[in-house]
Amino acid sequence: MSVFYNEALKLENQLCFPLYAAARNVVNLYSKPLKALGLTYTQYIVFLVLWESDGITVGEICERLMLDNGTLSPLIKKMAQAGYLERKRSDEDDRVVIISLTEKGRALKEAAKSIPFEVAKCINLSPEKSRELYLLLYELLGNQKK
Repeated sequence: MSVFYNEALKLENQLCFPLYAAARNVVNLYSKPLKALGLTYTQYIVFLVLWESDGITVGEICERLMLDNGTLSPLIKKMAQAGYLERKRSDEDDRVVIISLTEKGRALKEAAKSIPFEVAKCINLSPEKSRELYLLLYELLGNQKK
């Protein structure tokens, strides 16, 4: 039995490690183009959500990005201070905060449009393998037990 446990505790047998290392490496590929725009990766993914669905609640952004409110709220506050977005309390429920892009935030979309292509050039996977990996990762995310 101890041989089984020893094997299970080897780094090479951990699913978490290649996921962690690959995620860190891919996120790092975004650093240079995002730095040119003065953005962090987390700010960028908030913009991706808002460029797709402007005028949504903080809760909806949290859900889409799989982030908690405690992580997202300070980030949104900083982005609002930079003039990229506005926060407004819902008329129906003042506990709900609606996030909308400003003109400056909408304009940033044009400047960021090449980023996915720049990053894709640095990842040596065929479109088919990239799609397969994408589907497997979302399957993994959907199958997690809490």
